[in-house]
Amino acid sequence: MKAAVYTRYGAPGVVQLAEVEQPRPKANQLLVKVHASCVNSADVRLRSLRMPLGFGLISLLVFGMRAPRRPILGVDLAGTVVAVGSEVSRFNSGDAIIALTGLTMGAHAEYVCLDANGAIAHKPVQLDFNQAATLVFGGTTTLDFLRRGQLQAGESILINGASGAVGCAALQLARHYGARITAVCSDSKRDLVRRLGADEVVDYQREDFTRSGERYDVIMDTQGNAPWAESCRALAPGGRLLAVSATLPQMLQSLYLPLWERERVIAGPCAERASDLAELAALADAGILQPVIDRTYPLAQIAEAHAYVDGGHKQGSVVINIG
Repeated sequence: MKAAVYTRYGAPGVVQLAEVEQPRPKANQLLVKVHASCVNSADVRLRSLRMPLGFGLISLLVFGMRAPRRPILGVDLAGTVVAVGSEVSRFNSGDAIIALTGLTMGAHAEYVCLDANGAIAHKPVQLDFNQAATLVFGGTTTLDFLRRGQLQAGESILINGASGAVGCAALQLARHYGARITAVCSDSKRDLVRRLGADEVVDYQREDFTRSGERYDVIMDTQGNAPWAESCRALAPGGRLLAVSATLPQMLQSLYLPLWERERVIAGPCAERASDLAELAALADAGILQPVIDRTYPLAQIAEAHAYVDGGHKQGSVVINIG
């Protein structure tokens, strides 16, 4: 089968199309024909080893010191089940699904094997495979953080980095929950974030939201470029900071905050749940959650897709059309 493979860390060009052996499902696994995946921040960080502060050595220990242990990236997908192991009962051959592959990755290939009890759900009926793939990474991240942040109807939320994959999902889910939304992005993306649910838009090139004097019940920082101290000063009493892109020192710092402040900062890795994917699919079928695709590339041009995501200006998702 064809797959996008990288055998060393570095620039986008280290990712190359190659022929590799097709995997075979174990008794508790599904063999999935991948139709679409995305190039996300997770893929770019692993490829380049540009990790948040404190995670560099940990990443090398987990993913390989000298070379990547798992040479096929891709943490999300939309595809079709083509075979099931003898112990699988949740899915059948022919089912259209969306899934997270987690630390095993492997979605940037024509086929992948998935644990049948993992983060897998049936694909939204109303979306094609390219569209469905965009829901997975940003949607599950957003659901997990908004759940932990306990966003309520009528509360105000500021989303820093509102035009990325996570930001686009956060805008739509916060609107669904009945929040008042302020989006932080460049002025060129104003129309997009307005369409997705923003009530107010802050152009980060002209204004610093932490110095505006406004206060918010929830601040969701998807970029990791707003210092915590300044962000916390922009919180209303009882407000919560959702630090999606926290560094390791920040995560450790959050554990040692005074008890009365600890609930104000929510950081750490996201859970990967099949139930979250099923919820996202239902919201998409109901027209509440819409896919946002910036660009689509064939698998053979995946290096170009990495280069585009590296530029840091994508809107929504960059999709890899695999089949």
